[in-house]
Amino acid sequence: MKRWLQDLSLSAAVAGFVAVLVGFTSSVAIVFQAAQALGATPAQTSSWIWALGLGMGLTSLGLSLWTRQPVLTAWSTPGAALLAGVSGVTMSEAVGAFIVCGALILIAGATRWFERIMDRIPIAIASALLAGVLARFGLDAVLATRSAPTLVLTMALTYVLARRFLPRYATPLVLLAGVAVAATQGRLHLEAVEWGWAQPVWVTPGFSVTALIGVALPLFLVTMASQNLPGVAAQRASGYRTPVSATIATTGFASIVFAPFGGYAFNLAAITAAICMGREAHEDPARRYTASAMAGVFYIVVGLAGGAVVGLLTAFPRELVAAVAGLALLGTIAGGLSAALKEEKHRDAAILTFLVTLSGLSMLGVGSAFWGVVAGAVSLLVQHFRGSAR
Repeated sequence: MKRWLQDLSLSAAVAGFVAVLVGFTSSVAIVFQAAQALGATPAQTSSWIWALGLGMGLTSLGLSLWTRQPVLTAWSTPGAALLAGVSGVTMSEAVGAFIVCGALILIAGATRWFERIMDRIPIAIASALLAGVLARFGLDAVLATRSAPTLVLTMALTYVLARRFLPRYATPLVLLAGVAVAATQGRLHLEAVEWGWAQPVWVTPGFSVTALIGVALPLFLVTMASQNLPGVAAQRASGYRTPVSATIATTGFASIVFAPFGGYAFNLAAITAAICMGREAHEDPARRYTASAMAGVFYIVVGLAGGAVVGLLTAFPRELVAAVAGLALLGTIAGGLSAALKEEKHRDAAILTFLVTLSGLSMLGVGSAFWGVVAGAVSLLVQHFRGSAR
């Protein structure tokens, strides 16, 4: 803890806050929809935020301090989308499915089979996957100019100037500039914030074959393929060799512990983690773990304060969040593309991975990150076969 405080910087703290801001505002609505689809009461919905905030916060803080690397966890966004479409399953049965999903994630980590799969993915494919996942946020930042030109252009100009004169504080200055412009335009909607602490609500788990097949297994598969896979790729593309098995097992254990309160599935973050892994978080890569640790602290606050903090975070204009995320990730996107296209023998596979991932393609309930890796792997296999044939 003492070393963390010594290594901590303003830029790292702001990077942690931006990661939480982007993580919550980009998908909290889907979580609310998932809770409502399962028949959650307002108290249970608040408990979901409590459980998810504390689960992400404790795992991010603990893993970051333990590994001294930027390890950030998140809720399963595709998992929430899957739950939002569920019907005919009670909340009790859903909680039972959450526990089974957490147990499967724990087993995947403890047995090291997921890490063995990741070890076979070349760095070029991992880097292309990362760039494809993050490039969407860069495009969203550009497209946000159409609806809020003054806000986004001011933030972009601030970023360019800060990168030239105060590179370490580029993201904090961009965020401040965005808040200042939004406040001037009257676009900060703080009046909707309802202050108060969240209360955990226990739901006794129930188990049914329908929920296990229709919820637990699909939730496990989309979490591993669409979340943990790009999460590990983001770490490796950024030069970090985080102990994969231990971190995956930890998220599975957290899922089991928080499931009765609404913590349906935890996994490694990719997009928000990249904010903590970039040079904007800290010039020294060895100290960037302080950014993800601070994100953990902010997540804990979000969980404890529940709806109040969620309301505060969602008070920011959509364009502000899109712009700050896209600008904060520019360096990581460029680095990913550079590493992906560096070696000519992997270039075709890397660009296929990048394009498929960027496309947002979804098939069989699995997102584009998985299919991007599949496309790259098939390309590599064909090239390897042709090379062997010669």
